[in-house]
Amino acid sequence: MVHWLFQWMGSQSGQRLFGYISFRALLAMLTAFILGVFLGRHLINIIFQLRFRDRIRNYGDISSRDKEGTPTMGGLIIFLAFLLALLMWCRLDNVFVGIIVFASFWFVSLGFLDDYLKHMRGNSDAGLSRTTKLFFQTVFGLILALLVLSPESTPFPADIVRSLFVPFLKNPVLDMGVFYYLFVILTVIAISNSINFADGLDGLATVPVALLAVVYGIFAYIIGNAVIADYLLYPYIPGTGELVVAMAALVGGLAAFLWFNAYPAQIFMGDTGAMFLGGVIATTAVLLKKELLFIIAGGVFVMEFLSVFIQDYVGIKWLKRRVFYRAPIHHSFQFLGIAEPKIVIRFWIVSILFALVSLISIKLR
Repeated sequence: MVHWLFQWMGSQSGQRLFGYISFRALLAMLTAFILGVFLGRHLINIIFQLRFRDRIRNYGDISSRDKEGTPTMGGLIIFLAFLLALLMWCRLDNVFVGIIVFASFWFVSLGFLDDYLKHMRGNSDAGLSRTTKLFFQTVFGLILALLVLSPESTPFPADIVRSLFVPFLKNPVLDMGVFYYLFVILTVIAISNSINFADGLDGLATVPVALLAVVYGIFAYIIGNAVIADYLLYPYIPGTGELVVAMAALVGGLAAFLWFNAYPAQIFMGDTGAMFLGGVIATTAVLLKKELLFIIAGGVFVMEFLSVFIQDYVGIKWLKRRVFYRAPIHHSFQFLGIAEPKIVIRFWIVSILFALVSLISIKLR
């Protein structure tokens, strides 16, 4: 939007300055943080007055009754800060930005409806059913697949549209053909749910998602720059550079939310935030053709997802017993008596290590 403003004013220096993706990314991050902090206090008061407050599940020895009554739906802080910064600093005629905005509204609406139903029914387990969530995630995955894989609308070069790229390998491993549609749907479901599972302790999901955004932002910068992409032997995908600005805006929004969500939390993100973050990250992974990079860069979320899957389907349904003390796995560490801030910081440290390993794959291929 700002870029268009300078074009309308006829300012050549302004057009050049705001044409730099790195400059706009830094401004987007700063804008999102300032807006998030400014809006956060007002949103917390409004949400509290509307009585949208968390109802703690009873986990026995690890129940956190002192957190009951904390305002939820805090994901609105991230969403609004991200959206406003994106609208200010991204090129709005960019197809990748359009898809990200569409994903943002889809998933924040899904999460908001889930939180709203929990509030109206007075039970943290009485939101949307798992089947309903999977249905809407699947529908979005199908729409995304149709947008990026159909010859009429794909933003990808024709030779890589359905190619599968694997971290640490230079060339695509195979052309998936029509199976890429299913792969995109599964990617959306897996990533959006894994981030949702990690939202359980104050600040636990915020920093790992921010690190994911940084990693995908770096890859977007490489892939969207013809010279750098050629030097590093990546396929050049025109337009993906705008995702750098979007990811920077997301980092700024997350930093603003952490301002209020750090232990002890003044507000929880709820499914409004968790679904939104999962949807945006999943969409970005597909748009950059870096779906499998999430397994490394989002290693913490993969651990959380696998702990729930093993507990529910391998342990309880097959072995008829628990494999972990609790699932997701961060609750197991709580059960062992480790303080919540220590668990969160250790998860952050592990997330940093996973992010560094994923960045090593840029050259080590």
